[in-house]
Amino acid sequence: MIQPMFLFALGAPEIILIVLVVVLLFGGRKIPELMRGLGKGMKEFKNAQKDEEISEKKETSNE
Repeated sequence: MIQPMFLFALGAPEIILIVLVVVLLFGGRKIPELMRGLGKGMKEFKNAQKDEEISEKKETSNE
């Protein structure tokens, strides 16, 4: 049986290589902007998920 454990076996050299590739692709100035956008997107997703859970609770309590 083959297990996909190789996906989680990232060592220091692999992480450094990934970081270098990201810096080369996007540049040092763009990375903070990308991270801010990613953070805002995650925050909006979590808020939408919470709003959906609240509306589902209201619907089930009204029945």
